[in-house]
Amino acid sequence: MKPTQKSKPDYAVYVVEGEGDKTHWLKVGVGWTHSDGEGINITLTALPLTGRLTIRKPKAERDDA
Repeated sequence: MKPTQKSKPDYAVYVVEGEGDKTHWLKVGVGWTHSDGEGINITLTALPLTGRLTIRKPKAERDDA
């Protein structure tokens, strides 16, 4: 399947390590919503070995920005 990627991604992908005040977020990729709304294509620039992946709307599109 070839992604139909828009100029700007719909999501930012981060690897998150730690908890509370010790939390560190590192952006490792982006994501685009499928045209049918049933999935997301993810492009990673790095593959984390530890931590957890978190997918969020870019700050400009979030209410808390």
